[in-house]
Amino acid sequence: MTEFIFMLTHHDVTIPNALEVFEEIKDTGLKFIGCKDIGLPIEKLQELFRKMKNADMTTFIEVVSNDEEKHFMGVEKAIRVGADYLIGGMPRFTRKTLEYLKEKKANLKFFPYIGKVIGHPCVLEGNVDEIVNNGVEFGKMGIHGINLLLYRYTGNVNLLLDRAIDTLKIPLIVAGSIDNFEKIGQMKRKNVWAFTIGGAILEKKFAPEKNIKEQVTAVLNLLQ
Repeated sequence: MTEFIFMLTHHDVTIPNALEVFEEIKDTGLKFIGCKDIGLPIEKLQELFRKMKNADMTTFIEVVSNDEEKHFMGVEKAIRVGADYLIGGMPRFTRKTLEYLKEKKANLKFFPYIGKVIGHPCVLEGNVDEIVNNGVEFGKMGIHGINLLLYRYTGNVNLLLDRAIDTLKIPLIVAGSIDNFEKIGQMKRKNVWAFTIGGAILEKKFAPEKNIKEQVTAVLNLLQ
């Protein structure tokens, strides 16, 4: 079954009212939830993750910085708040991140980006072979899965998805710019392990004129 990860984020930053939005959606039946490493002070992040865990949700932190020091600050935040999954992170930091997590004896799963990731919000560039081969290389390093910026890819999205599914033998999260039911349907048909949505929920694109709770419910209903 394809899983929906609701990200309390907009434009690759955790929203300032993340705690309030969490309270609104916590009883929808949502199982997976997360945010970015930036946008809230560590004390608020810790409070947010404590509440998410008390609601028996699986938790994610996504790191998006191109700066190595800021990247590892984000990794450290994921450890401090007790996230279940660390997702994202520029591909060039992957090996060092794995070493850091091992050194810290961190009990979380790591799903890095693959390919050439640029900008903020992030965009994916490069040819399909390069991107998929990058995923194969990381799989040999011992990552738990891949965070693919599929709908932010500047090339052939469908070809990239098909190749990634056929070649990569580890779980796949599709992240970024899922903003309609057609894309969600594609995730479901292709049996992608999970996908993230943040801004499109907050912009109320799935249930016009309805509240955020009803947006989340609309996405969950499509996956049943």
